[in-house]
Amino acid sequence: MLALAVTEPLSWGVQYYALTVFLRPMEQDLGWSRSQMTGAFSLALLISGCAAIPIGRWLDRHGPRLLMTAGSALATLLVLAWSRVDDLWAFYAIWAGLGLTMAATFYEPAFAAVAHWFTRTRSRALTLLTLGGALASPIFIPLADRLVDRYGWRDALVILALLMGAVTIPLHALVLRRRPSDLGLRPDGEPVSADEPGTTPARLPVASSTLREAIRGSAFWWLAAAFFLAMLATVATGIHLIPSLTDRGFDAGFAAVVTGALGAMSFVGRIVFGPLAERLPREWTTALIFVLQVAGLLVLLASDSEAGVWLFVLLFGMGGAVTPARAALLADFYGPAEYGAISGVMAFLLTLARAIAPLGASLLHDAADGYDAVFATLAVFCALAAVAVVIADRRVPHA
Repeated sequence: MLALAVTEPLSWGVQYYALTVFLRPMEQDLGWSRSQMTGAFSLALLISGCAAIPIGRWLDRHGPRLLMTAGSALATLLVLAWSRVDDLWAFYAIWAGLGLTMAATFYEPAFAAVAHWFTRTRSRALTLLTLGGALASPIFIPLADRLVDRYGWRDALVILALLMGAVTIPLHALVLRRRPSDLGLRPDGEPVSADEPGTTPARLPVASSTLREAIRGSAFWWLAAAFFLAMLATVATGIHLIPSLTDRGFDAGFAAVVTGALGAMSFVGRIVFGPLAERLPREWTTALIFVLQVAGLLVLLASDSEAGVWLFVLLFGMGGAVTPARAALLADFYGPAEYGAISGVMAFLLTLARAIAPLGASLLHDAADGYDAVFATLAVFCALAAVAVVIADRRVPHA
C-alpha cells in the first residue's frame, strides 16, 4: 500500500501533469502549435480508456505486479524518447504509447490491488493511496518548471524520466503481490490462523460478481451515470474556470491561483471523507460529495467577490474525494473477483466524459453567450449524480 502511495504521484506527475510545463518551451523550440501538442495528449487519454478494459481482465487473472512494472519501464523509455523528439509524428507515437502506460500505472491497477488486499479498512487504504496521487500536481508542476528553467526542456524530461524509473520500477517489481495470501496474510494484513494454511487463497466476499453479472444489473449503470455526470462537471469546470473568472473581471493571476487551489482542496476532501465513509453508508457519503459540488457551483454563479470564489473552491474542490469513493463503491458492490474488468469498463466510460467535457462546455458557452448556463448545467449534473448514486442498490445478479 505504501509502495503504491509513493509510485502513483510519480506516475501521474511525470506522465500527466508535467506536460503543461513543456508546452511553451516546445512551442518555441519546435514551432508546433498548442493544439497540435495537446492533440497528442488527447490521443493518449483515448488509448488509455480503450486499454482499461483488457488491462482490467489481465489484472483479474495475473495481478498488478508484472503489469505495473512493465508499464513503469515503458513509460520511462517513452519519456526519454520524448526528450529527443523532433518530428510531430514521433511525438504522437510516443504519446500513443504513454496512453498504454497510463492505463498500466495509474489508479485503476492500483485500485485493483487495494480491492484484493483490503476489506474492513478498504476506505482508509484508498484514501491513503489517493492522498499520494493528489500531491502529483502541486509537486511535479513546480518541479518540472524549475528543471526547465535550469536545464532546458529536453534535459528536464531526462531527469524526470530517470527519477520516475528509479523509484517506480523497483517498487512495483519487488513489493507488489497479487493477494495477501502470497505473503501468508489475510485481507487487511491480518495473520492467517493456525487452522487456516498460508497457502489458502484469500476468501472473496459473498457479493463478489463477474463483469457480465455486474453490467447486466441496474446498479452498475446507476453508478456509471453518477460518475459520468460528475466527471463531466469536474473536467469542464477545471478547463473553463480561468476564462470564466477573467470574463467576469477577476485578475488572471487570481484565476490561476484559485484553479490550482482546487487540487489542494481535493487533498483535504479525501482526508475528510475517507474516515467518514467508514462510519456512514458509502453511497450517502458519495452523494454528499456531489451535493457539496452543487453548492460550490451555485456559489460561483451567485458571487462576484473573491471571497465567494474561495468558498466555491472549498466546496467544489472537496469533490476530489470522489476518486477513492468510486473505487470503494465498486469493490463494495462487486467484490474483488473481477474488480479489474468492472473497473476497466467504468474507466472507459469516464474517459469518454473527459473527452466530451471541454468541447461540450465550449459549445454551450457559445450557444448561451456566457458561462452562467454552463455552470448551472454542471450543477444540475452533480445533483443528478447524487440522486443516481443513492438509487444504485446492491442487488447485483449472481450466477
